[in-house]
Amino acid sequence: MGSRVLKVVIAGGGTGGHVQPAVATLEVLRRRLPIEPLWIGSTGGIEAEAAHRAGVPFQAIPTGKLRRYLSLRTAVDAVRVPLGVLAALRILRRVRPDVVFATGGFVSVPTVVAARVLGIPSLSHEQTAIVGLANRINARFCNVLALTYDSSAAMVAGSRARTVVTGNPIRPSLLDGDPETVRDAFGFDPAAPLIYVTGGALGAQAINNAVRAALPDLLPLTQVLHQCGPAEANGDYPRLLAARAALPQDLQARYAVVERIGDELPGIYAAATAVVSRAGAGTVAEIATLGKPAILIPLPGAGGDEQTRNARVLADDGAAVLLPQSELTPERLVAEVRSLLDDPARRARMSERARAHGHADAAERLADAILDLAGRPVPEYART
Repeated sequence: MGSRVLKVVIAGGGTGGHVQPAVATLEVLRRRLPIEPLWIGSTGGIEAEAAHRAGVPFQAIPTGKLRRYLSLRTAVDAVRVPLGVLAALRILRRVRPDVVFATGGFVSVPTVVAARVLGIPSLSHEQTAIVGLANRINARFCNVLALTYDSSAAMVAGSRARTVVTGNPIRPSLLDGDPETVRDAFGFDPAAPLIYVTGGALGAQAINNAVRAALPDLLPLTQVLHQCGPAEANGDYPRLLAARAALPQDLQARYAVVERIGDELPGIYAAATAVVSRAGAGTVAEIATLGKPAILIPLPGAGGDEQTRNARVLADDGAAVLLPQSELTPERLVAEVRSLLDDPARRARMSERARAHGHADAAERLADAILDLAGRPVPEYART
């Protein structure tokens, strides 16, 4: 029975945080048994490109964003959601998958509802510390809700779904980074500390501004690799290059700024003494799993302030520093970095506590839960 092709429908997208867990778990499932995947998502969403890169057929359905407030778009989307359910019903009736794997976001809701109508088992995964509105709805229809943090279970108490804690998958390549590749590429001194600063794929202007003003005081303490986001997103890249050019020659060599980070990320994490970043679900999962001391600056008000909740999971356990954006100044940033660099024992404790919140095997755990839900035996090698 275990060798029969597993037909799995992936439902989710909208942001990279909803896409990456699907891609990572898909890799594990493909290693374990023959699968026939299909990705259901939105028209024009980033999930379509992710599915293409992963070699997964993709079908778009009408989707409407779920909002807690009234707007003209709310009325339009209220119509699109049931249309999405009808479209998902047609696809699922034709495909007849063994299981639906949803990764949250409003894109996933119609397919999870349709799976319930057709009696197809489904699992939905929540990446953040707050169970979002989409997964609160999904929990009423799916069989299993997979959580990243134990503390999230209370938010869906009494729902239909059984909860399991799997963690949030990160890219396997991040576990095996080579620090020398990054030091060589940017000319960094291996004997000096390195701080990796990131505001996410599009950058964070508040962080970029603070770093730019702090450079004269920050660089005597540490080298800095700064991912600032593309110039077309925030306009900061040329300003940061100009700030670098205005520095003394010896300090210029200690600062590198780039718009985007790609395949270099595993090496960057391996080389970094600490990280300064936003607190998106994916970044926090990476920091925790890799045990990196971090100063987390949550995006204010994001999705019910979910980034602050993500950061608090680590900060309340001494695994990270939570620095609210309202308190972010160049002086405060320098002081927090100095405090970390001056106390190796504290960094070691933070690293240990961070790893306690990480799940290097999150994709394996999700694959286990999906196979179990589909009535497939979990291979013994997967449990070792």
